Amino acid sequence: MNRRIPVRKRLLVRLLVASVLIAVCSVAATAWLAVATTTQALREEQGQVLAEDMDVLARLSGYAATHADWRGVDRTVRDLAGRTGRRIALTTTDRTVLADSAAPGTPLPPRAAATVDPLRVDTYTEHGAQRAGVDPRAVGPYRLTAPERAKLDKLAVVRRNCFARNGYDTTIVRAPSGRPVVTDVDGPVAGGTVPEECADGQLNTPTPTEDKALGDLSARIASCLGKQGLTHVPPSLGVDITRLGLSPRSYGGKTTAHDEPEGPAAAQRCTVQARRAQLDPYVAPVAELFLGGGDTTAPVRFDMSPANKAKVAGAAGLVLAVTVLVSAVVATRLVRPLRALTAAAQQPPERHVRVPVTTRDETGVLAAAFNELTERRERLEAQRKAMVSDIAHELRSPLTNIRGWLEVTRDGVVDPDPALLASLHEEALVLQRVIDDLQDLAAADAGTLRLHREPVRADELLGQVAAAHQVAADAAGVALRTTAEGTPWLDADPVRMRQALGNLVSNALRHTPSGGTVTLSARPGGDDDVVLEVADTGTGIAPGDLPHVFERFWRAEKSRSRRTGGSGLGLPIVRQLTAAHGGTAEASGAPGAGAVFTLRLPAGEAPE
Repeated sequence: MNRRIPVRKRLLVRLLVASVLIAVCSVAATAWLAVATTTQALREEQGQVLAEDMDVLARLSGYAATHADWRGVDRTVRDLAGRTGRRIALTTTDRTVLADSAAPGTPLPPRAAATVDPLRVDTYTEHGAQRAGVDPRAVGPYRLTAPERAKLDKLAVVRRNCFARNGYDTTIVRAPSGRPVVTDVDGPVAGGTVPEECADGQLNTPTPTEDKALGDLSARIASCLGKQGLTHVPPSLGVDITRLGLSPRSYGGKTTAHDEPEGPAAAQRCTVQARRAQLDPYVAPVAELFLGGGDTTAPVRFDMSPANKAKVAGAAGLVLAVTVLVSAVVATRLVRPLRALTAAAQQPPERHVRVPVTTRDETGVLAAAFNELTERRERLEAQRKAMVSDIAHELRSPLTNIRGWLEVTRDGVVDPDPALLASLHEEALVLQRVIDDLQDLAAADAGTLRLHREPVRADELLGQVAAAHQVAADAAGVALRTTAEGTPWLDADPVRMRQALGNLVSNALRHTPSGGTVTLSARPGGDDDVVLEVADTGTGIAPGDLPHVFERFWRAEKSRSRRTGGSGLGLPIVRQLTAAHGGTAEASGAPGAGAVFTLRLPAGEAPE
């Protein structure tokens, strides 16, 4: 019997759950230890590495902003690598090495960490950095000469003193171009915050160097706008030379929080393009920055503190304990029903011991199957005992008759006339039929039943069987008929099939009263099958007897009288012969409605 096991009760699911539980505990413990012991170290390392990366990029961007090429950058690269303990390599955009702190021939990392371009930067975070993308240290033609710086320094000191007299605490800071800028804590003092007596305008007046550079920038902006059909150049476009960096002036006098110019997109684009074109000859070409790890030749060592070692040991012990506990529980639940099955299987067979079914998983199904097997074995044992008794009865009756008549004939009580000899011969034939039937069943059980297959027409087979039993049918007053749909062919042993059909016809004639009918029919059954049926209008079969009609020596009439039935071997032989041909035998019927025996056999091909 096929039992459907719920998913949660299946042995495989339970084992998987136990394994997953153990794995989860192990992973959770490992993850907790990893997080607990490395989080702080990773945070510190990440912060340090990020700060180092930013510093390296700022230093190299500053070098590029103040040099027209990369010659001489080797020393800066070596200094940065020695300070950070990391490999630093600088290459052109086509990966031609400009400077590398590693040994010659060492392969570069697969990807660059950053691009060093002082005219397009967005990671330089020092005060004065421009969101427009130009490093504030890139001043190019705006760098002041020594006399200009000396003159502006004097003017800056005068302005600082003026601010001091008015209560402003200021300092002088030098911009990358060399121009001094007077600042307070909030930045350069300018605009409405400058007292009138200090706003003489001398410090903010462009020098000749700056005038020349500003004129060149205005010309570049005008050329760019002219190409776009704009002939008027607003005077506010350009750069503010009075700031710490050369910040772009706003269009219309309004600036954003990040000094980004607002106004028409064309003017904004032309200002940025003109500044980059003006500064390009004074800065180093674009380069790729590669950053590697620390000294790879040093052995990597991971030292744990005593507290971390205790955590690792405790977590490992806990995981081990949970693993042992879960494994013990699962193993116990699995082994208990198996032990019960083993103990039941070791009992003597005649006791027919059964085991309790306590679970609904695979072991429960196994226990139920074991109990069903025990029940079948018990039934087979009962059938075997009954069969031995039936065989003894079937053999004893004719032997007793033969022995009795021979003894009285020997004693001279009766004469051996033809009638007595005919009776003795009939009893011998009964014995022979029982022995032949038993031999056929034994051969079928052992698989040694020989079949001589050949193409057989089903209608001709039925006609032969009907002709062989016509005399017995006439004597019983029963009409014997045959019908066939088409000309179905069988691939069968004609002798064995006549034997099987003959047993069915004999059984039908025995249970059909005078005036009844026995019909033999053949028809195609579909799926390459041929159906042969023997139907009668006799007493029929009780529903409770249908499952037993093909059992050996089984008879509905328990007295086993020869007047009401045969030996009980005919129908089992029919089933065995049909199975040997690869077919099936079935019985149906009801009391008073007759019986129908159906043989379903593989179809054969007609001979050419």
